Amino acid sequence: MRFLHSVVQVTFALVITGCSGGGSSSPAAPPIADNGGSGSNDTASACDAAAQIDFVEEVVDSWYLWYDEMAAVNKSDYDSAQGYLDARLAPLIDERRDLFSRMTTITEDETSISSGAYIGFGFRSQTTATRLFIIDVFESGPAYAAGVRRGMELIAVDTGAGFETLEELSARGASNEEIFGATEVGVSRIFRFLDQEEELEIEVVKEELSPPALAGEPLLIERAGLSPVGYLHFRQFIDAALDPADGYFSLSDASRLFNEEGVTDLIVDLRYNGGGLLSVADTMMDLLAGITGEGDPSYKVQVNDQHPDYNEDESNWGIFDRLPDTASPIRIAFITSGGTASASELVINGLDPHVEVVLVGADTYGKQVGQGRWDMHESIEGLERADCDIALRLTAFELVNGENQGDYHQIGLAGTGRFTLCAAEEDISKAFGDPEETLVATAMDWFESGACPSAVSGLAPPNRAQQRSQLAPWLPVEFIPERVDENLR
Repeated sequence: MRFLHSVVQVTFALVITGCSGGGSSSPAAPPIADNGGSGSNDTASACDAAAQIDFVEEVVDSWYLWYDEMAAVNKSDYDSAQGYLDARLAPLIDERRDLFSRMTTITEDETSISSGAYIGFGFRSQTTATRLFIIDVFESGPAYAAGVRRGMELIAVDTGAGFETLEELSARGASNEEIFGATEVGVSRIFRFLDQEEELEIEVVKEELSPPALAGEPLLIERAGLSPVGYLHFRQFIDAALDPADGYFSLSDASRLFNEEGVTDLIVDLRYNGGGLLSVADTMMDLLAGITGEGDPSYKVQVNDQHPDYNEDESNWGIFDRLPDTASPIRIAFITSGGTASASELVINGLDPHVEVVLVGADTYGKQVGQGRWDMHESIEGLERADCDIALRLTAFELVNGENQGDYHQIGLAGTGRFTLCAAEEDISKAFGDPEETLVATAMDWFESGACPSAVSGLAPPNRAQQRSQLAPWLPVEFIPERVDENLR
């Protein structure tokens, strides 16, 4: 059994995999169950639907975080493990506390947990009731190579029979797949964009791509008479954040730059960062507070009360370590939104006791819980992965900081009352890190005055309730970690 800790981003099934980054403690793997499985050597029946349901029952009864709130059902009424799982977790799903537990395969899970790889055009969009704007374009993807850039408005799509406007597509009930194409390498679309009053027609062909973890390069924002403010736009907690492809930047590169330039005030832009690997989050905290917090816990993994020894075991905690490139920012302004989730929230919450922190933008998503992965073949003696490529991702733990503070699940970090939020609206017409972009400007104002500005302006995405009520059915944008980010193309 593998208990991989998961604080996850949409679309990319990113997994919290245990700590790295300078020797921080790695959470120990809890046993899958006490009885060790059926012991059957009949591989055909050992991995059939009935066996999968038995496997799910065994795990959820012992390890589900809210095990005492599950529904009691008759498992013989179900012919699939997913159906049985959904029935057991129905009370939590109905109140939207758990949107993350699911059946999967080991192969599917491992394909995307560390790289963020997916097939697509390589851009992220923001949608209002009738308009769609490009808000991020991945430098390694086909859209960027074709000339698509942040701030462009998509106004029409040629799906093969001539251009249709978004309004026309919506009016005739076109599906998301019809508009943007199947998730297959080689699928192409011709998009018509409006870019500062100029119409551009750009053809983009889908590829398998791995978006760089850092958007662009770490920046220095100069200010008179003071050391520069560091700026880092961090997209996702994937391996590339520590070991990027040639030509891209790592968290250590950024930290080294900030250290060399004497940066004491830092902007970390997590506006679209839905989470990822705990190992990367752990290293990021070491790079930002490994000196001030050295030796103290940075986070703790806490499971349900059926396993008190696990919760008290310090090997399941992260510990701040000083790394060769560790910087020493005194104040950090985190740019956040309703899409800032999981590992992003973990980092902010973990740094808060050691660094002065402010949130800029909007409150975070509120995902404090994580998913362990149980591989079915490991629970049955004699069963091999090749015979049973089945896994369960189950909400099994919550994460608190070194002072045991959490309580942000479903309400966001600002919702706890422990964080200052300088509310501001995103200006997608400006590049990331531009001092005139409203979120960056708001952070700079906070560094200068120590207070949130009274008013800000910009192009704001509507809140999530408004988005749900206004969007055409083929343009859903609700952010659901570990499901599908419909903003990602």
